[in-house]
Amino acid sequence: MAKLYFYYASMNAGKSTNLLQADFNYRERGMRTMLFTAAIDDRFAAGTIASRIGLTAPATMFTPATDLLACVADRHAGGALACVLVDEAQFLTSPQVDGLAAICDTLGIPVLAYGLRTDFRGALFAGSARLLALADALVEVKSVCVCGRKATMNLRVDAGGAPTGQGRQTEIGGNDRYVALCRRHHAGALAGTWTLSAG
Repeated sequence: MAKLYFYYASMNAGKSTNLLQADFNYRERGMRTMLFTAAIDDRFAAGTIASRIGLTAPATMFTPATDLLACVADRHAGGALACVLVDEAQFLTSPQVDGLAAICDTLGIPVLAYGLRTDFRGALFAGSARLLALADALVEVKSVCVCGRKATMNLRVDAGGAPTGQGRQTEIGGNDRYVALCRRHHAGALAGTWTLSAG
């Protein structure tokens, strides 16, 4: 039976790298895959999944209006798909995650979704919340805080590098806007009792 997997982590944990490696493994064995990425993520070329270590692959962009089940069913009808891989899965809507589950349950195609679990305030994204509820397997991709502990939180910093707990939930950025930290240092940075330069 095909399964829905949710690979989650903080920023800079290598989620996109893992996705691209999994895609390569399928394709190396002559199997067809379908990749999705969020249209809102404009850090790289449109319709591209890119990792910090330089790996890239073209992907179908999704918006909140995209019917993922219909897209996959259409592609699958033109030649069997072995796997569907979704980057930036935190930006999925709850109905889209339901669609991913349906891809597994009705089309028999495994789905590997990669994304953040929480935002910069420590709140769940809608897509992540639904994936945590529906996924057959939850896999944490590890990242490291400056103190050496496991990083589970994403600290947003302003243009000057100062921590901020204000703003919209979705604000695209990389190392210039976010720092992966353990829960203790994330809370300390937001409270002003610990600074990034303290290490």
